[in-house]
Amino acid sequence: MEWTFERWRWLPAECPTPIVVVNIPEFQLRGYDKDFSVGVTMKVVVGRSYGHKTPVFSSTMSDIVFRPYWQVPQSIVRSEMIPLLRKDPASLSPYLTIGKFELTDGQGNVVDTGNDASKTPDQLRAGKLLIRQKPGPNNALGLVKFVFANSYNVYMHDTPVVGSFAESRRDFSHGCIRLEKPAELAAWVLRDKPGWTPDRIRAAMNGPVSERVAVAHPIPVAILYGTVVVLEDGVVRFYDDIYGHDAALQRILASGYPYAQ
Repeated sequence: MEWTFERWRWLPAECPTPIVVVNIPEFQLRGYDKDFSVGVTMKVVVGRSYGHKTPVFSSTMSDIVFRPYWQVPQSIVRSEMIPLLRKDPASLSPYLTIGKFELTDGQGNVVDTGNDASKTPDQLRAGKLLIRQKPGPNNALGLVKFVFANSYNVYMHDTPVVGSFAESRRDFSHGCIRLEKPAELAAWVLRDKPGWTPDRIRAAMNGPVSERVAVAHPIPVAILYGTVVVLEDGVVRFYDDIYGHDAALQRILASGYPYAQ
């Protein structure tokens, strides 16, 4: 418990509202209204504990993208896709077709490699070619993503893999935050945006084109790490230290001043 208290001590004395808060060890999101009542809450999936931890940071939500493209991160392209293409360059075309991916240049223009895909792995590794997945229900980001600027390239999004929300421990992603009820979060975020009713949000999620919508009033986002939580009912809840942050903090504080970064 003392490690969660220590982290709370680092936070600003006043918290702006409304605000979206994700607690990583709890695998839970809450949207707090101006009176600090919970306006929306849902389960989330966070980054894997080995190699893909969701970072702790704060930002401001600026946009929602309905039916987003998924720009495959270079880390995934290099570690997972290039090895497959090196083994069998001829597999590129069916791979792209089945997964509804497409090759683009750095400006987002679609590129056709023609009949010779042998050089594609090298171009992908060099960043001259990129891979993105077309919008749709099978897109890795689902039908909506929530954008807030950060150096980690982390965002919140829908997912076609809904079965993972039935798990008690939900660290399965590459670092981004998957949402159990993205349409509800969209309705909460856009509630001050004229015309953006739940029906219109559903229509945009299932519409024919990708659409970016600016939030009426940018909303603070806090990605936190607390293994102890006390809610309105007064019950103390404890969660596993899935990333080892508590253990690391304990070692640092035990070493005494000056503390390691």
